[in-house]
Amino acid sequence: MNLIDASSAKVFSMHEATFTGLASPSRGSTENSAWIVELSANKPGVAHQLTREEIFICLSGTAKVSMGDNHHTLSAGACLIVPAHTRFSISKTSDENFRAVAILPVGAEAVLEDGKTFTPPWAL
Repeated sequence: MNLIDASSAKVFSMHEATFTGLASPSRGSTENSAWIVELSANKPGVAHQLTREEIFICLSGTAKVSMGDNHHTLSAGACLIVPAHTRFSISKTSDENFRAVAILPVGAEAVLEDGKTFTPPWAL
């Protein structure tokens, strides 16, 4: 058993977002990675996709989720399931910071608009 406290977890910043790494292989998880994602700036989200399904559980704030031509609102208490290989972005839409827990299977990669792939460092 591993207990990871968010107050001592490693924090990463990328594309106007902050990621607090919780579960990952480097922290003892073998199946899934989990982190807290925070959006504080009212900036458009970065469109990308992932090679595996990703789940977001919104803790606070409100965000607009864009998937292709579809737009949805994600707010506290809601869960978003993004299928693998689905282009999406998340943008904060309220004055309150947006916070969510994200869960992604170990080994998944992000694919940016230019086709470049990478494993999110908070998921390693």
